[in-house]
Formats: sequence, C-alpha cells, structure tokens
Amino acid sequence: MRLSRNFLVGRKAPDFCLPDQNGRKHCLKDHLKKGMVVLYFYPKDDTPGCTIEAQQFTSLLSFYEKQNVSILGVSPDTAESHKKFEKKYGLKIAVLSDPDKTVIKKYGAWGKKLFMGKAFEGVLRTTFVISPSGVIQFVFESVKPEGHAAEVLGKVGECKLKELAEPVRPLARKTEAKVERTPAGS
Repeated sequence: MRLSRNFLVGRKAPDFCLPDQNGRKHCLKDHLKKGMVVLYFYPKDDTPGCTIEAQQFTSLLSFYEKQNVSILGVSPDTAESHKKFEKKYGLKIAVLSDPDKTVIKKYGAWGKKLFMGKAFEGVLRTTFVISPSGVIQFVFESVKPEGHAAEVLGKVGECKLKELAEPVRPLARKTEAKVERTPAGS
C-alpha cells in the first residue's frame, strides 16, 4: 500500500529549478509569478502512457495558457532524451530533467510499483495543481494517461472558481469619531 500524497494539499509546494529539453532552467517560483502551475511526474520518455499524457497536455496547451497556467512535466530522463521525445512527437510543453530524482522524491512521486507481478521502485505517475501563491491545491495520484490532461484542466477551472468564491474579509468601516462640543466659557 502506498502513502497518499493528499496530505500535501494546502501546503507550500517545494521550490525547485530543473533544466528542460533545451537546457533552459525552469524554477517553480518564476512560473508561479505568471499564474497557476500544473506539475506532473511521469516515468519515462517515449513510452506509450507517457507519450499519450505529453501529447494530450500539448494539444490542450492553448486552453491552459488562456488561464495563465504553466504545464511542467518531470521525469528522471536526461535533457537529451527529452529533446528527442519533444522532436519525435511535436511536444510544446516543458519537460524537465531530474536524473538525481531530487524533486521527484520531494513531491513523493518516487516509490514502490508493481508491474507484471514484479515489485520495483520508480516514478509514480502523479500530478499537482499549484496556486500562484505556491500552495498545492490538488493532487492526482495513480494517474491514467488517457484523458488526464482534460481532467486536470477541469480541476484547474474548479480551483480558480473556488479561489473566487472564498469569502473576502470586509474592510473595516470607517467611523467618524463623535466629538462632543461644550459651549465656550462653560
């Protein structure tokens, strides 16, 4: 049984800086200045599920951009592997390289997996929706790649609506101080 990462909801997202497929460094704090961030962890470039997920995020990228949302994919693959992946499938999203698995582990996206009866450790397909203030708003665990990008887009809209619906504390009303005047000479 895996430990759920939902305990991270409401907490500050761990900051990081990682290179993308072009060697360009991406820092979470810089993306948060632009708006919300969808951070998804995937096991390996150019595998069926990971390819579907990256292609679908790419196909919906314009919808995310209209809402000021950055999409960042992270795997332990090298920047060179990411570049080949990008070119082969025409990806338009940033895929970040974390070969030491430092960020992957910070987000709890590394752990025991079971495949064809064999247990091993690897990247747990997980997606985080992070608010512009850097707070984790939602965690998708045990992600099924097909349709996931659309599911996340729906959740992003839901999170934005929730932010708008949060009660706003009214400003303190200005009150005029009553000044009692006494007649002159009394």
